[in-house]
Amino acid sequence: MKKHFRSWGVHLLLFVITLTTTTLAGTEWQFMRFVGFDLRPVTWEWFLKGFTFSLPFLGILTVHEFGHYFTAKWHKVKVTLPYYIPLWLGFLGWLGIFGVPSIGTMGAFIRIKDYINSRTQFFDIGIAGPLAGFIAALGVLYYGFTHLPDKEYIYEVHPEYRYFGDDFEEIVYQKDTFFLTEDYEKQFGATPTYWPDTLWFGPGPGTIEVGNNLTMTFFSKYVAGENDWVPNGHELIHYPWLFAGYLALFFTAINLLPIGQLDGGHILYGLIGRYHKKVSAGLFILFVLYAGMGTLSLSDSFDSIIWGIPLYIGFLYVLFSRLTRSPQTNLMVAVAVFATQFLFSSYFDFQGYTGWLLFAFLIGRVLGIYHPVTFINEPLNLTRKILGWLALVVFVLCFSPEPFVV
Repeated sequence: MKKHFRSWGVHLLLFVITLTTTTLAGTEWQFMRFVGFDLRPVTWEWFLKGFTFSLPFLGILTVHEFGHYFTAKWHKVKVTLPYYIPLWLGFLGWLGIFGVPSIGTMGAFIRIKDYINSRTQFFDIGIAGPLAGFIAALGVLYYGFTHLPDKEYIYEVHPEYRYFGDDFEEIVYQKDTFFLTEDYEKQFGATPTYWPDTLWFGPGPGTIEVGNNLTMTFFSKYVAGENDWVPNGHELIHYPWLFAGYLALFFTAINLLPIGQLDGGHILYGLIGRYHKKVSAGLFILFVLYAGMGTLSLSDSFDSIIWGIPLYIGFLYVLFSRLTRSPQTNLMVAVAVFATQFLFSSYFDFQGYTGWLLFAFLIGRVLGIYHPVTFINEPLNLTRKILGWLALVVFVLCFSPEPFVV
């Protein structure tokens, strides 16, 4: 009994710490208080407002993990309660280092303590989390889009926008616009919440633009009221319910990638069984191919091309080093992927999203490209097959080609 209480205590402690760090992160996102932009301490009032981000975000994350947990229990598979992973980078400011925005957590996971030897069990446990989390995210987004504050709210975060009038969107998001801090202080009688010397708008330094997906498009067009001011990608980070919902969609899409041992990989393995190895390898290559588009092209300087090509091919080789048992084959794949990216980027000006390369590295080197083969390889019934293809639809609804633009 003591052992159980000690185990529950670890899970509870991690949850409380993660709730605290995500609340601090929610405060930063709402009020643009990233350390390095604004060194004023967090007030208790601001901290409490951070719960409007942490509670819905952790709520969705918890629903996702317990979807896995209860399904594993239903299959009589031994599994732990969720382990929450706190991560808040605001403390860097206390050390005199420039602060980095974070969401307060690296997610959560459950640890399966049994060997799963059934294709059906892998499928059920894998699909339960993303579908449950997606439904929870829809609820959060519905509330967020039906309870949007009026346009005055954005002036509380960006009082400098009043300088451009109610049509500030036509100016601040279209081009780099800046003026010196001293001019800002003369105009508004306050210190700006951005940079200490220069205030930037649009795609200037320090700005973060959130991408888009089909679900967010649907809610902004058909759920938000006609008279509501719907924030665009530049401002959505200041709307905690919307930002929490968007992040949930982002992580749902990542989990549903049909590669390796991600939830999507479990689902795909359940659907196609022994064919999964070839399909997963092909999808991983296509994923890297898209992600690296635009990394190098003929428009780059000669020096960048000369030095960049061997370094980038080396990086691709590392990504594909576990694709096959043949180093020569893996190198050929890396060179072929680079050549395709270089040609498309040079002659068609096609750009991918290099941020996905980091996740590709995690798949290729840590999580694995392939799914373990199960001893019991029975095909899925019709209901499970329908759910499997429904999960693919959910992936399409959640996926953002460029989830974050910095």
